[in-house]
Amino acid sequence: MDFDLNEDEAALQGGIRSFCAGRFDMETVRGLEASAGVDRGRWRELADTGVFGLRLPEADGGVGLGMTEAVLVFEELGRAVVPGPILATHLAAGLVDGAVSGDRIVGLVERPAHPILVEHLDALDALVAVDDEGLHLIESGAISGEPVGHPLDPLTPLHVVADLPAGEAIGGPEDAARWRLEGSVLAAAQLLGIAGATVELGTAYAKEREQFGKPIGTFQAVKHILADMLTRAEVARAAVYAAGVTLDDPSVGDPDRAAHGAKLIAGEAGIANGKACIQVHGGMGFTWEVDAHLYLKRAFVLDTVFGSGDMHAEAMAALV
Repeated sequence: MDFDLNEDEAALQGGIRSFCAGRFDMETVRGLEASAGVDRGRWRELADTGVFGLRLPEADGGVGLGMTEAVLVFEELGRAVVPGPILATHLAAGLVDGAVSGDRIVGLVERPAHPILVEHLDALDALVAVDDEGLHLIESGAISGEPVGHPLDPLTPLHVVADLPAGEAIGGPEDAARWRLEGSVLAAAQLLGIAGATVELGTAYAKEREQFGKPIGTFQAVKHILADMLTRAEVARAAVYAAGVTLDDPSVGDPDRAAHGAKLIAGEAGIANGKACIQVHGGMGFTWEVDAHLYLKRAFVLDTVFGSGDMHAEAMAALV
């Protein structure tokens, strides 16, 4: 497969990257902790870029693009660690009124689950429960839960919910399977963005931080860490881009195998690069003021979305 971006794809990637740099800079992202990771105004701006309606037909108010383009967009959202139920609202576009326009914020939860953990509950208008029987829409007012005091990712607040209403059926088993397949690839794209961003963050620090009168990036031990980070990110990029292309055109490969591989490889790259970035930053990497820890924490969260690394590894083993 040729993964070089064409002119339109490069323009799309550049446009989302510029938008994130202008509206979701790290200072802004950090400030969203106080509002359950979501600011309504910025959420609608995100909708105006077409993020949620990216794959909806133009006749339905969408942009009419495919998974290949969606992968590029979600890679950039991951690179900027944009918080909120972005993936869930994107999947809900076309099924839940107001999701495309950003007027309604939609979360998701997998069933069965013990305990039931709902992300961003205080910011949600609705929740879609995904199980083997299909998709079920639950209004947020019908859900109550206890907040988790110290969630792993401070920008992904959690509530423990004792029980969920059955909800209104908005999709069947085929829709649930499609959500899981597409969701795992788009979560992998966000993890790819984190893997790439941490390479850049670690490299920039290694160039400016001096020890023994030299930038630490001149030392062989640090070079090896950064080279391994770059290798992991590029391997993940190939897997994730291949999954996007395969979901758009199943004739080029097995979509299930491509999705499992992408989620597994990107998850490992995101977490390993997050840890390595903190290592390059030394003691500074563990402090709140340095951004490195935010990437690792988000990678840990995304690695659990639509299946853990172990689950995808077992699925891959069954397919090869």
